[in-house]
Amino acid sequence: MAFNLEVVKTKQQLKVFIDFRHDLFKDDPQYVPELFIAQRDMLTKGKHPSHAHIEYKLFLLYQDQKVCGRIAGIYNHNHNKFTGNKDGFFGFFDVINNEQAAEKLLTAAADFLSTKKVNNIIGPVDFSTNDPAGLLVEGFDAPPKVMMTYAKPYYQNLLDQLGFTKQMDLFAYWVGVDDIPQRVVSLAEKIEDRLLKRGIKLRKVNMKNFKEEVKNIRNIYNAAWEKNWGFVPMTDEEFDYVAKDMKMIMDEDFILVAEKDGAPIGFTLTIPNVNEVLIDVKRGRLLPTGIFKLLFNKSKIKSLRVITLGILEEYRSLGIEVCFYVRLMKKAKEKGYIGGEASWILENNQMMNRGLQNINSKVYKKYRLYEKSVSEVV
Repeated sequence: MAFNLEVVKTKQQLKVFIDFRHDLFKDDPQYVPELFIAQRDMLTKGKHPSHAHIEYKLFLLYQDQKVCGRIAGIYNHNHNKFTGNKDGFFGFFDVINNEQAAEKLLTAAADFLSTKKVNNIIGPVDFSTNDPAGLLVEGFDAPPKVMMTYAKPYYQNLLDQLGFTKQMDLFAYWVGVDDIPQRVVSLAEKIEDRLLKRGIKLRKVNMKNFKEEVKNIRNIYNAAWEKNWGFVPMTDEEFDYVAKDMKMIMDEDFILVAEKDGAPIGFTLTIPNVNEVLIDVKRGRLLPTGIFKLLFNKSKIKSLRVITLGILEEYRSLGIEVCFYVRLMKKAKEKGYIGGEASWILENNQMMNRGLQNINSKVYKKYRLYEKSVSEVV
């Protein structure tokens, strides 16, 4: 059976590119469709702020006139400038369980990247590590939380068979509202008292001053993660774009800021797991009925996702992170949630992993970033 590769150039091709994933996963009860309008804007050149510093090409693979796979080759100028590497990425990767089909897609992405003189192809990454990234390799028994990836179990086998190797594993932890030991809760209360004596206090975000809060959080985010593997700072435009989208589902009780003498030094961003609603929005379309499912069922959401927790380096040994987690779980229980996912955490981030393990949190999903030399793919 012959394969035919197409470069996505038209709106109709882009629609097919987005919808292929819905078709591939249609019988998977754990699958949560991405919102069509969000995917369309992300992949329409000039509509997403990341387009200012990335180049990408989208490919569709057909087998006997039927779509059997998709992929994006992504060159991120900011990533290579910040890291000093010569990397390229593959993302938006979905394919039938066929090694030849997967090879043709990955070769297409690598061919595109070879024109940019990159050394390695890394993925799956949708634009950058600030976007959904990593291939799900453990934890297929539960739907993904909001803004996390999902995959078929055979994707891992295909990449392994094609000679891609692990670059880094990413952990997702689960902590229930009653899982944190009482001794840790008591300790957090004592730590907060000590912090106050040092001029450090914790507060929830002020949504009435949203623009200034976003600016402060952005500064902490880019500074706190600067030394983390794979990190690339977000531009002001990227951060504001994400913040605007999240604002629609934010709950100010779950966005906490730590201040030293009034100056922000840390924050944690937690949002309701809106995927509990989106899982029933057919093919990611909000119209005509999806918008009502989203609006009317938000109050039924029972889980959260801790998306980021960052503290400036000089304040990391003070116990602020455990105070954040205890406050979050207390408030979650008070508001009827069952718990939350903290994700993702680099496997080599000893401080964050140890901190989560100390509050009785458990790794329940794992994601993997793969790599291969471009010269070995093309």
